[in-house]
Amino acid sequence: MTEILIVDRDAATYGAALAARFPQIRLHLAPTADDVPEAARGAEVLIGLAPYLSEGLLARLPALRWVHALTTGLDNLLASKMLAPEVVLTRSRGIHGPQMSELAILMMLALARDFRRMLAEGDAGGWNRWPQPVLAGRRACLVGLGAIAEALAARLNAFGMEVSGVSDGRSTAPGFSRIWPRADLATAAAAADYLIVILPYTPETHHVVNADVLAAMPAGSILINISRGGCVDEAALLAALQSGHLGGAGLDVFAVEPLPADSPFRGLPNVIVTPHIGGMSDTYVQQALPIVAGHIAAYLAGGAAALPDPVARR
Repeated sequence: MTEILIVDRDAATYGAALAARFPQIRLHLAPTADDVPEAARGAEVLIGLAPYLSEGLLARLPALRWVHALTTGLDNLLASKMLAPEVVLTRSRGIHGPQMSELAILMMLALARDFRRMLAEGDAGGWNRWPQPVLAGRRACLVGLGAIAEALAARLNAFGMEVSGVSDGRSTAPGFSRIWPRADLATAAAAADYLIVILPYTPETHHVVNADVLAAMPAGSILINISRGGCVDEAALLAALQSGHLGGAGLDVFAVEPLPADSPFRGLPNVIVTPHIGGMSDTYVQQALPIVAGHIAAYLAGGAAALPDPVARR
């Protein structure tokens, strides 16, 4: 019998659905890594949100053959010293488009319309009115062209925006008027009112949005980062914000998380800080379950070698 350990606050919900479909598996369920029972030591499959699959937990699971992340990002797992080379990694790609897109649009609208000021003045009894910027006719450039970017482009097109992209992997994509190679990122940024970063973090994307790219952005333009903190040079970004060159930034991710309480990004009137919630949704289990179930079916039929879309490990 295949033993599977699920570590997640919704482990019981995942477990109920999977047990009904796969009677040939034995499930171990734990809301956190600290709650994993000793009986799960023989699990050959581990499922959970990647950031919560710690080195300590991995060290307790010597029989592992496959780890499936309920997230797209696998930064900590790819860097793990505890995972044997033969352990296969997979992830839950393609499910985060709705929630990530909505967070990006929320930030875009709130920053352009100075919604923080509007709320503060309203709470104070004010009635100050000013022309409200609209997204229609504005230009958005999406850095990274995966499934999330496609979902966001469709929504931005519905707002009447002109959408371009930056990618070395694709030259065309639905919803994009133009796609620039990454070497031309500064040129692409110069033609955008909103630069939206949706890249995985790799050595190649470290500080891909640097001082030169930020300087190329039009005065008053807005940066949105919903990918990984390391993709943006935070020191250069802070300087561009404090100088007034950029109109604002919406930041869901940071090089150091949680973001320190004394971070200079906190409290800036033209910055929205959110606690890495872009991928979260109130329907996450329903979004992830079809992928998890499909992967388990493949694993039971043919082992780790049969798993679809395994992530290459360096």
